[in-house]
Amino acid sequence: MAILAMMRTTRRFDSRRPKGDIYRMAMKIYTRTGDKGTTGLFGGGRVPKDDARVEAYGDVDELNAVLGAARSAGPMPRVDEVLVAVQRDLFAIGALLATPDVEKMHEQLAKARIDDERIAQLERAIDACDAELEPLKSFIIPGGTPKAAALHVARTVCRRAERRVVRLAHDVAIPPLAVVYLNRLSDLLFSLARVANQRAGAGEVTW
Repeated sequence: MAILAMMRTTRRFDSRRPKGDIYRMAMKIYTRTGDKGTTGLFGGGRVPKDDARVEAYGDVDELNAVLGAARSAGPMPRVDEVLVAVQRDLFAIGALLATPDVEKMHEQLAKARIDDERIAQLERAIDACDAELEPLKSFIIPGGTPKAAALHVARTVCRRAERRVVRLAHDVAIPPLAVVYLNRLSDLLFSLARVANQRAGAGEVTW
């Protein structure tokens, strides 16, 4: 998992460095620990890489990357500020899903401040988008500007991540807020895609 790999560090001894600075922390991209098709979880334990938990946090990780692509597809300050905050939330949700310990899951939520107020913030962001837009009267075919198209892709990845988390929740204890967050986020991404087209002066193609 990318999130886990980024957090692993190793100490390297360098005899050429001064004695007062014997050790330096270095990030190790490859660990070889997953060469047999398993991966480590937060708090210990290993599972196959196609485990339902890994599928869930893998989709959340993919969503985070797709949002990064959406941000790079033509800067749009207020929209991008919303997306950066969401990306930070997704790191916490990914860590939560990679943690089998229920108590530590709740610690991840608290650390990231993903709570009822955060859900309300997403809803207020959706309402702010709606205030800019014409009322929705028909289905919209995804597309328009590169920014809007990328946000539509992110919306569909978000829905897939939500389905994976719901499936995982059938077998293990997952804080309900994780599902609520992803459900609300997909609505926000749809609204942001419409706003991106609106601000760029691009018309929507209806079905």
